[in-house]
Amino acid sequence: MAAAPTLREAARAAAQGVRQALGGSFAAISKWERERGQLRVLANVGELAPEEREFPDDEAYPVHEFPEIVGFLHEQWAGGGEPNAWVEVAGDEAGEGIPDARRRGGGYPGPYNHQRVAALRRRGRGCCVVAPIVLHGRAWGELYVARPAGEPVFGRADADFATVLAAVAAAGIAQTERLAEARRLAFTDALTGLANRRAVDMRLDEALERHRTGGLVVSLVVCDLNGLKRVNDSRGHAVGDRLLERFGSVLSLCGAMLPGTLAARLGGDEFCLLAVGPESDEVVKVAGELCARAEELDLGEGVAVGVASTGDPIGPVRSARRLFRLADAAQYRAKAARSGEPVVAGRHGGAQDPVVRLADSPEPRSGPERRRFRR
Repeated sequence: MAAAPTLREAARAAAQGVRQALGGSFAAISKWERERGQLRVLANVGELAPEEREFPDDEAYPVHEFPEIVGFLHEQWAGGGEPNAWVEVAGDEAGEGIPDARRRGGGYPGPYNHQRVAALRRRGRGCCVVAPIVLHGRAWGELYVARPAGEPVFGRADADFATVLAAVAAAGIAQTERLAEARRLAFTDALTGLANRRAVDMRLDEALERHRTGGLVVSLVVCDLNGLKRVNDSRGHAVGDRLLERFGSVLSLCGAMLPGTLAARLGGDEFCLLAVGPESDEVVKVAGELCARAEELDLGEGVAVGVASTGDPIGPVRSARRLFRLADAAQYRAKAARSGEPVVAGRHGGAQDPVVRLADSPEPRSGPERRRFRR
């Protein structure tokens, strides 16, 4: 199944289509970031100026330099109209052969914008058409298409067409954002904001394939938060949720010490770190840091941590199930011993390590099982 396009990829595709439809040499799509008060450029396509990039990291403009995005559009809506595109021309406002209809205050062009006109001149462009992109009844951003100096100036028909094209682009952007949000929710734990079990399973399968083909070290740190039931029973589930959130933050912080590590909540009081690439000793060191920081939380009773890594003598790891069983067995040993340090599979006898033997032993069909390992 092909991955859903990112917002920037969707913006590039929309800008390219609109540029071709309007016969422009350049097009861009920008998003209005209300919380930052700026228009951030998502994608530039066509003939780029030396300072322009297809996917710029830091090209953004204060909204106060483009008041039409806020004031002009609002006035149009307040008057019962719809936000239509307008044209800017890189000529002197007072002359240079520009028809009155294309100067400030004249019909379909929007309010004259000095910054936009100056940018046209600086980049060798003669005119542009600007169309607001509207999502859910409010301005989301803008579509911008330009032509070189000396080319025919955009007219009213172009502005009307740009308005229609912006609406089409808005529909595509809305769909992309919905897919991105659905994907985020599908792979995110709602309470802590960490990855969920589904995300771990997907990432672990990919990592173990790289381990089988290239020897990449894959490590799993499984954590069982101590004392959650006591907190829930004595202080209520709201306080228990706060403990889960706080530990989730500690887990995220420790995971960040290992580049490329995924921090996740598996469910209930169980969490994990999936490290792909770092050596097992580095992972064990971070697991120890996690134990120490969990002890410092003012709620709960610390954490039991088990580590299983393909970098340790644990035998062949051909499936995610086995790595999980090894980490689970190590975590069970840590919990049973009330250990304040992580227990690491394979470090006390390799294949004869009690943790490895426990993980690889058949599961009992009945009776009081000490722990049911993940299948």
